[in-house]
Amino acid sequence: RYPSEVGGDDVQGHENGTGPLFHRRYSTRIRDSAIGAPELMAQVQADPNRTAPTKFARFHMTRGTRGELNIGDEYIVRMPGPWDGPVRVIDVHQDSFRLATLTGHLEAGQIEFRTRSEQELIVFEIESWARSSTPLVHLLYHRLRMAKEVQAHMWISFLERVVDLSGGRMTGGVAIETEL
Repeated sequence: RYPSEVGGDDVQGHENGTGPLFHRRYSTRIRDSAIGAPELMAQVQADPNRTAPTKFARFHMTRGTRGELNIGDEYIVRMPGPWDGPVRVIDVHQDSFRLATLTGHLEAGQIEFRTRSEQELIVFEIESWARSSTPLVHLLYHRLRMAKEVQAHMWISFLERVVDLSGGRMTGGVAIETEL
């Protein structure tokens, strides 16, 4: 299910996009972590660039206070080419945070990052609900599959860096689920 809508004239919700609404989940399980799930999320929230694959995406804060994550903070996610993606933090908890895309982003929708303990493991998930922002993006993403491959590689790399940050080891690889 798509999360509740967020107000604001510059929020680019799924209803503003083009093409099918995709629900995606990227997840991994971590064993032998040196820190717990809450500490891991706190480190990701304090500086998303610690886990962002900076060759593909770098979080540049445009509104907020460095070192903490609060509702209303804004970032430009800088990517190679003309693909920079403005986002706003719309929800923050000890175990998660959610971003909404703003006008000018490649996608129209939301993405959530969350972690939890599961027996002796930590589970880290990235879940999104989005569609292409424009017909051109829809063509590149779904027809030519170029942007889709870059995005999948970016989130897999993000999860690998989360594992590195935890001091643990990935178990079971990265699971990717897509629903229409």
